[in-house]
Amino acid sequence: MRKIIALSFFVATCLLSNAQIYQFRGPSRDGKFPETGLMKAWPAEGPKLLLEMEGIGKGYSSVISNGKYIYASGMIDTLDCLTCIDFDGEQQWQVAYGESWKKSFADTRSTPTIEDDRVYLISGIGELVCLNAETGEIIWKQNVDRDFEADWHIWGVSESPLIVGDLVICTPGGKKTSVVAFNKLTGEMVWETGSIGGQRAYASPTTFNLDGQQYILAETATNLLVIDPLDGTVKMNYQYYEHDKWSDQPGLIWTNIPLIKGDEIFLSMGYDYPAKMLRVNDDRTGFEELYTDTIFDNHHHGLIELDGYIYGSNWENNRKGNWLCKNWETGEISYNEPWNTKGAIVFADSMLYIYEEQRGTVALVKPDPEKFEVVSSFQVKKGSGPHWAHPFINDGKLFLRHGDVLQVYEIKE
Repeated sequence: MRKIIALSFFVATCLLSNAQIYQFRGPSRDGKFPETGLMKAWPAEGPKLLLEMEGIGKGYSSVISNGKYIYASGMIDTLDCLTCIDFDGEQQWQVAYGESWKKSFADTRSTPTIEDDRVYLISGIGELVCLNAETGEIIWKQNVDRDFEADWHIWGVSESPLIVGDLVICTPGGKKTSVVAFNKLTGEMVWETGSIGGQRAYASPTTFNLDGQQYILAETATNLLVIDPLDGTVKMNYQYYEHDKWSDQPGLIWTNIPLIKGDEIFLSMGYDYPAKMLRVNDDRTGFEELYTDTIFDNHHHGLIELDGYIYGSNWENNRKGNWLCKNWETGEISYNEPWNTKGAIVFADSMLYIYEEQRGTVALVKPDPEKFEVVSSFQVKKGSGPHWAHPFINDGKLFLRHGDVLQVYEIKE
């Protein structure tokens, strides 16, 4: 009992840590970057290109920067590698950290998570790795998907590790467990949940603040889980998977981090699968469904909530989608506009940044619930494959990735 109390106190203390974390879709994983002083319009040729580099490996993961270095994960031969680059374009190191997913859409999809002098990654077959951010030395490694008997869908692993206090979170899914927590410094397992059911999802976990307490919000391919980070207790469980919709599938192709506003959560995953708006019930034991949306089914590009509206793209088919805005509360679609095709979306300093997946057009868009207004745009022409990597913004710079090529642009006013 004494050990349990000590552990709970230790984890609770660490939850108060204010260490800067650089990760997929920004500090809160909601697509919002806390930048100021950015340009509200770009030159006709686009913002100034500061750096362009090849050789990072094939991948759809985001390029991340902590301000000192740039980090990019990518597949080289059959291995997932992490490359560290300085802002003069000099490669500091390149380290293989695990096996790639070698089947359908094999390119690396796990975005690095950086805290202090450590980088966390998950390989294409579910190896959770901690590396030294300065040297690339592997500090510890856990083969999570092998040890916890993960159940894969056809595209392997796309998760980006989540740091919560002194924990690093991984979601293998399967029949043995659903979510596992490790000590971020040592790699020792702290807790595991029971199995809720469902395969490994492609979405990454995030945090969920409710009634003054922080929880972990994680997904399997069938269920949404609210987890207490102190001991791994599953506090709430919502089954998103409807068997009559995809009766031939063992689970959903769930790729998006849920969108959170207060005690409400919006779930959306493309493929004409119904999106859901949920609210935590009054006794805080589960969710109630507020409405179903059959139009705004975002594929794998993320959504943005601003001032009570949701912005993003939907899925018409695997190569086509429109840009939409909807009222969070009522579910009413305020616009549904074609523009190139669907793509990733992030937000910084009162503007939306979108990166459509087919032609590589990057656009600066004014958020307006009444109309889709492109202010400026340019095209990423280097690299190969679909433009699936989500943009990253830090220190007045826009970081983009297309296959084996990374680009850094100056977007400061």
